[in-house]
Amino acid sequence: MPQAMRFGAPKKRPRKLPRNPVKAPALRQQAKGLRTREAILARAVDIASAQGLEGLTVGSLAEQLGMSKSGLFAHFGSKEELQLATVEIARHIFIDKVTLPAMAAPKGMPRLWSLINHWLVLVEKRVFEGGCFFTAASFEFDGRRGVVRDRIAEIMREWIRCITTSAQKAQEAGHLDPKVDATRLAFEVHAIAIGAHWAHQLLEDRQAYSRARTMALEKLRSVATPQCPSLP
Repeated sequence: MPQAMRFGAPKKRPRKLPRNPVKAPALRQQAKGLRTREAILARAVDIASAQGLEGLTVGSLAEQLGMSKSGLFAHFGSKEELQLATVEIARHIFIDKVTLPAMAAPKGMPRLWSLINHWLVLVEKRVFEGGCFFTAASFEFDGRRGVVRDRIAEIMREWIRCITTSAQKAQEAGHLDPKVDATRLAFEVHAIAIGAHWAHQLLEDRQAYSRARTMALEKLRSVATPQCPSLP
């Protein structure tokens, strides 16, 4: 009797799929490209915060990073694309350093104050080399038209809404006088912080941020209810 009939037909081994010799190098190249892009944007944010987004040129950035212009253009096809990417990375840094930590505070007046305080801490600690990235960008692009200006305005509206919503939540929590216009309060505390940035940057007023912190606290205390937790 043939061996196959005596013991049964031999089992077929699963077919091994051929290895893709291109996949691993391609993934490594992709990861390297991502790291390079992150390094470019990290430097771009500092340059733009100190010299303005218009001062952010492909040539100067490539020189500082020791790259060729063509290598940098491989990541950003135009100056406008580079500016937009820089604005986006600045937004992510702002959210990471200001918005998210503030959201950890209890709802109501503590969270509203935390938003303002974390913003002031951001510029005091020079997280952005030039101070407050979005204050500088707002002044630079407020009279222009185009996609960069529109994106900056959209992000600033987002930030104002965040402050306004926190003020409204403080009213719901019984910490803030319900007669207070939350939109106006957001405008006022925002203006205080913007003024501090201007005074510090242009007038070299080293007390600007501590003065802004005192003014913002006084404003919040003036509209707080007896049920409001004590502020610093």
